Amino acid sequence: MSRASAPTRRQTLQMLAGLPLLPLGACASGTEPRTAGAGGAAGFESARFTGMAAPTLANPAAMATTLVGSALEVTSTDGSTQTFALAYRPFFITGDMVSDGKGGKILAGGCYDIRNRPIVDRSVAGAERQFFSDAPDGSSLLTVPDAKVDGVRGKPVFAVVQFEYTTAAQDGKTSMYGKLPSPIAVLTLDQDQASGRLSLVKYHNVDTSGVHGLWITCGASLSPWGTHLSSEEYEPDAFSAANNAEFRAYSLNLYGSATAANPYHYGHIPEVIVNADGSGSIRKHYCLGRISHELVRVMPDLRTALMGDDATNSGYFVFVADREKDLSSGTLYAARVGPGFSIDPAAGRAAPLTWIRLGAASSAEIEQLADTLEPTDIMDVQARDPGDARYTKIVANGRTEWIKLHPGMDQAAAFLETHRYAAYKGASLGFTKMEGTTVNARDKVAYSALQNCDKSMVAGHAANVPGNGIAIPRALKAGAVMALALGGGQKDTTGAAIDSEWMPLNIRALLAGEDIAADALGNTGNPDRVCNPDNLAFSEKLRTLFIGEDSSQHVNSFLWAYNVDTRQLSRILSVPAGGESTGLHAVDEIGGWTYIMSNFQHAGDWEGVHAGVKARLDPLIRANYRNKAGAAVGYLTATAGQPRLG
Repeated sequence: MSRASAPTRRQTLQMLAGLPLLPLGACASGTEPRTAGAGGAAGFESARFTGMAAPTLANPAAMATTLVGSALEVTSTDGSTQTFALAYRPFFITGDMVSDGKGGKILAGGCYDIRNRPIVDRSVAGAERQFFSDAPDGSSLLTVPDAKVDGVRGKPVFAVVQFEYTTAAQDGKTSMYGKLPSPIAVLTLDQDQASGRLSLVKYHNVDTSGVHGLWITCGASLSPWGTHLSSEEYEPDAFSAANNAEFRAYSLNLYGSATAANPYHYGHIPEVIVNADGSGSIRKHYCLGRISHELVRVMPDLRTALMGDDATNSGYFVFVADREKDLSSGTLYAARVGPGFSIDPAAGRAAPLTWIRLGAASSAEIEQLADTLEPTDIMDVQARDPGDARYTKIVANGRTEWIKLHPGMDQAAAFLETHRYAAYKGASLGFTKMEGTTVNARDKVAYSALQNCDKSMVAGHAANVPGNGIAIPRALKAGAVMALALGGGQKDTTGAAIDSEWMPLNIRALLAGEDIAADALGNTGNPDRVCNPDNLAFSEKLRTLFIGEDSSQHVNSFLWAYNVDTRQLSRILSVPAGGESTGLHAVDEIGGWTYIMSNFQHAGDWEGVHAGVKARLDPLIRANYRNKAGAAVGYLTATAGQPRLG
């Protein structure tokens, strides 16, 4: 098409009514997008990402930072295209002092005890400072009706960001994993109405004292009603918590007592509500099962929630709420996998799923049980076969155990000892590190990441359960992304109807990584394929599944875009070596703009795959990210060199 007849860049933005372009930062100007075809412009046809090469030691600086060399190409109905080169824009690096919106400063990612007092790192004498996280994770971008925050000149947009853990104290030697309560913050962002650019105006640390603090908050999602659904991963084992040094340290840092924290208060779903002034409040839902919550994804019916379960011997769990937009009561189900399970996308087959009803409860009921019951009130657990027919052999959390449920304790077991109870009821607890989940509403397909296909998934392994439907012939450490068809008319294993039109019906492999012998850089997973998938997000408008890696097999973890129609896989971002791609959130439209939120965590967390690059990259990462104590929270935008619109 000739230049004269092609739509202008402004027209390209205007025609994307349902799909405004990614924010272009300072490189764009012009009016906010309007209805499709406004002013006679051609309509939106499609969009695709063009990928980037993986960084190499030819440019070590590129391996030691967040690198973006990709682009978004938008095609109009008249066949013309516009290409927008992408870039990464951080709001802050954890450890920055940022505005508290009151004329003062606050530490980004800072950790607080149950009385909202800073928790102090005393590992280096004379250099005491507040602990802060190097592991930002789940994030949500949202708006609030009638929001008004001082300092916002455009429109207020809010991001909720949670911080999973702190890797180490500042001495670099003392492990802090799981020993500090997880902070969570509301960011007030100023959305420039000419460019879509987002600028941090206010950082608000959410008071979590009313929910007993937060434990290892990992992936997150935005609920359909505009709240941030957090997670608590790796639920502490209530039977061994008293002897768990990590959990005792957590309790000491949170409460000032090594025995004050109750393990049954953790492993649940916190929900953050953002207020019009940029503050936030939090509640915790106790009735979605106490599992290794990686992420919960609520379906378009506003009631059905599919959950990630990041554990060895993990399972698929679904919660169907009693009421729309309210997770405070409902029914919990666990899946049983039928014949035909495969992690090979070429196999082209799906294994059926049936659903075991674990129980129904309200959050208040389960919280009361958590407050009053000891684990031994619920069941007896033995590590060795007691030779007693009253005990049932199970495999949960990578361990073989024999359990005996006490009379009248089914509800408590279902919601407080969910892994053990689901195994006891015959659910297929055989997955390994089931991470993020997301949904493609138009096609009624959910996606789920298996970071590794190992251990409990492999036939013959001690953690594998024969007959549970999950048995692959050999491990695939690079992992896979699974697709689950969704539908209604389902009955649970007792024959009772399940009140949802969004239940997973079957499971098949969509994408799989590839284990390889170490290449010249050190990768043991094919660098041109997804490896160790973790975060997942889906854009309905872009028809794109975004996949973030937490890879121990790629020297740099990547963020990928997979078009579900064209099946094109494109690498669009690389995080610093030794880091993990986190915080993934695809936002189709806020204020006329499309955003892809992306963080990273624990840069320079060296593993065997980094043996050949560590010496070159460690000094660079230390220089970039506070001696490896800092990590970025931000989003994908367009390059500063992009021509202005209009």
